[in-house]
Amino acid sequence: MYTASFLQDPDFIRALYIVAFAFFIYGLHELNHPRTARRGNRIAAVGMAIAVAATLLIEEVGNYGLIAVGVAIGTAVGVPAARSVKMTAMPQMVALFNGVGGGAVALISFVEYRRTLELGLGNPELDQLIPILFAAIIGSVSFWGSNIAFGKLQEILPGRPIQLPGQQFINAGLLAVAIGCSIAIAAGTESQGLFIVILVAAALLGNMFVLPIGGADMPVVISLLNAFTGLSAAAAGIALDNVALIVAGMLVGASGSILTQQMADAMNRSIANIFAGGFGGVSVAPGAGADGEQKPVRSTDAADVAIQLAYASKVVVAPGYGMAVAQAQHTVRELADELEKRGIRVDYAIHPVAGRMPGHMNVLLAEADVPYDHLKEMDEINPEFPQTDVALVIGANDVTNPAARENEGSPIYGMPILDVDKANQVIVLKRSMNTGFAGIDNPLFYNDNTALLFGDAKESVAAVLAEVKEL
Repeated sequence: MYTASFLQDPDFIRALYIVAFAFFIYGLHELNHPRTARRGNRIAAVGMAIAVAATLLIEEVGNYGLIAVGVAIGTAVGVPAARSVKMTAMPQMVALFNGVGGGAVALISFVEYRRTLELGLGNPELDQLIPILFAAIIGSVSFWGSNIAFGKLQEILPGRPIQLPGQQFINAGLLAVAIGCSIAIAAGTESQGLFIVILVAAALLGNMFVLPIGGADMPVVISLLNAFTGLSAAAAGIALDNVALIVAGMLVGASGSILTQQMADAMNRSIANIFAGGFGGVSVAPGAGADGEQKPVRSTDAADVAIQLAYASKVVVAPGYGMAVAQAQHTVRELADELEKRGIRVDYAIHPVAGRMPGHMNVLLAEADVPYDHLKEMDEINPEFPQTDVALVIGANDVTNPAARENEGSPIYGMPILDVDKANQVIVLKRSMNTGFAGIDNPLFYNDNTALLFGDAKESVAAVLAEVKEL
């Protein structure tokens, strides 16, 4: 009896929450570097386990059987899904899981509001009602927006921008409906129907918010929606007077917001421009000049590439989504190991928005056990390209496009890129001459110092590796 009383003591529960928060913060700190990221995830997971246990100790919490069923179902679905997902599908998995969090918050908000009405208590007090309404709107936007992001990344929906006439006015109208209904409820109207209108308007807004955004901007979208989920969770925590939700939600919201800004800076665009511009999927014909004439490219084969690499002193690999699609990271690591045996320095140029989610290339290369000191961020590696003998571009299209520096009429003009074109020789591995996510042609492919090796990236790298071993 004494033990049960002690475990449910509010001071003891607060102490557990403080321990959990310390684990959260330290885990986030460890995520700053690839070498410690896995440990950071484990530490944060332990913190979450402590926070959940502390919440279950609260005396008012009941229905433990129902909670156990929910945990069992979530575990049965989540663990196999996370373990079986391919690295190429990780961005859409992140979008989906993030959306589920936002959807859960929206449902919690509705249930909490409905409960007070059914108990005959009327609307909750404003200090609880306002966070409930905020969580309902933002959580619903995050859920439905994340579903659209998932659909685009999974190619269930077209990756190009889908814009309706008067798109911005429609979005503004949906937001006005959600806010207007929220004001009506906050002013004293007691209505579950009005709350459902809020959820529906926010759901439509979430869909309409992401549909006009092209595939090139998906890393920013995922990051922003992640921040939305965190902020809605924090608001739900305020409504439920749950400190764990408040702190965890604010950590996610703050870190997601910072990451979103960093992603926007990496593209040299404002966040407003990204979400209003519908960037991506411009559909410029590959290789077509101003007069429509097709420009020539120089193709190469594995044997020639092997010779160039084997007689280089410095090689820089610029990975992109093409490497992820082909699952070529392990073969790339094997090629790098073979070159390093010959005294050739091999580094990897990491662009902040390469791939389909923040840190996509870092995750893939870490999976292949690439040494962390060989992963170079864009600002660090760009000054080294003029001294690079061979730049090996593997499926990185838009982030290596010189039009971002040279063509003021290009949609990506001003976006910082990897300066691979300044290397002595550039080898580009591509399946075809199709454009990247931005849908625009890449002048890099037609430079005198560029040669293209066509085919699946993994097969191409394996063929080059075999040729290098023969030299």
